Amino acid sequence: MNLVNLALDAGSLYSIGLIMILLGVIVIFAAFALLFISSIKSGKMRGGGALIIGPFPIVFGTDREFMKTMLWLSIVLTLIAFALFLTVYLLGK
Repeated sequence: MNLVNLALDAGSLYSIGLIMILLGVIVIFAAFALLFISSIKSGKMRGGGALIIGPFPIVFGTDREFMKTMLWLSIVLTLIAFALFLTVYLLGK
């Protein structure tokens, strides 16, 4: 299969986008459930997150160690996204 000639119509792209949004919502709910269960068991709760706007990560968390982990994860995700965008761009030429 030739990847350069791979073309997706609007309907399939729309479906892929909706499925990705649904999977993201499911992952968020699962993370909150796991966080809630672990806080009940141990009595301590640690958490954090990263909001990536363009190439800039905004990191938040309950302690410094968790924030450092989230920062590294967001940098790695940003680099992966950049590599994927560049690959798609170069394949489209």
